[in-house]
Amino acid sequence: MHYENMELYRGLQYPFGRKANPPAGEPQKIAEGVYWVRFPMPMSLDHINLWLLEDGDGWTVVDTCLALPEAREIWESLFDGFMGGKPITRVICTHMHPDHVGLAGWLCERFGCDLWMSRAEYLMCRSLVADTGRAAPQAALDFYRRAGYTDEQLEHYKKRFGFFGKAVSPLPDRYRRLSDLETLVIGGRYWQLMEGSGHSPEHICLYCPALKLLISGDQVLPRITPNVSVFPTEPEGDPLKVWLRTSARLRERLPEDLLVLPSHEAPFVGLHTRLSQLLEGHKNDLNALFDYLEEPRRAVDCFPPLFNREIDGGSLGLATGETLAHLNCLLWRRRIRRTEDEDGIYWYVQEPDTVAPADGFLAH
Repeated sequence: MHYENMELYRGLQYPFGRKANPPAGEPQKIAEGVYWVRFPMPMSLDHINLWLLEDGDGWTVVDTCLALPEAREIWESLFDGFMGGKPITRVICTHMHPDHVGLAGWLCERFGCDLWMSRAEYLMCRSLVADTGRAAPQAALDFYRRAGYTDEQLEHYKKRFGFFGKAVSPLPDRYRRLSDLETLVIGGRYWQLMEGSGHSPEHICLYCPALKLLISGDQVLPRITPNVSVFPTEPEGDPLKVWLRTSARLRERLPEDLLVLPSHEAPFVGLHTRLSQLLEGHKNDLNALFDYLEEPRRAVDCFPPLFNREIDGGSLGLATGETLAHLNCLLWRRRIRRTEDEDGIYWYVQEPDTVAPADGFLAH
């Protein structure tokens, strides 16, 4: 695959420029029958990349944006304009986060088509949407109190609980299940599904060998690291282990020279390079966190070795979840121990006479 004016940065190649920012709602051709559309979002991560795939007499769309009036307006302009009045015949969602699945139900209802997702993503999304209007459960409050939240921080969490469902239109009551290594035909070409979990329960990427493309969702991003978090629903989980293993597996399964189409930032070439950077980054974070636990600390005390920025109220939840993912990863490998004080707060410290994770740590 050859591109003119390829921009190089930190081992990755950017055919459309490292900071490419196409006008909102204006499709850009990526390959034969594959178009990139950027939708704006009102948050620090201020956009999402969606993908329109020509599919016979209709369109397959991959991901949908948040359920916002502005996003619906962009879709309406696409229906009447670029998409030429041809219907959407299939909505594929890489995973269940609101910026990806937010308008899936609306699109499926409008065009009478099916939603295609992995089972765990569909069911988890329905579960989280069902929390809308509920009070924050005691289990969740206990979870964040153990992490070291103050009463004020717990009150803020209670006010925001159930927000997930406000950004998601009602999901269809049926779906078409996507599974790892399954093959779909889209636009007369084979696309193979690749699972990569940890960021979400059963995240699906789409690989087209003929076009040398990978729609990577949030599993592989060029400039930021996908968030991997522990949540109150599974406080003893080890999602970082799963993310590391499935990311290493993607590196083994897929060729290096693919054009990667991520959900955020710009398309790039250098899949193996980026996956290696991400895996190495987590190894370094685990080592730094282990060293930081030479003395006992709460989860909220452990932000400095993991984040190169101040953690404020807006980022506290994601930072806490990601920190707990790293703590659990060390804990279940017996590198650190956890104790509970009389106030029910967890403290973490190195196991006596143990050593920092070695280079081969991530393989275990």
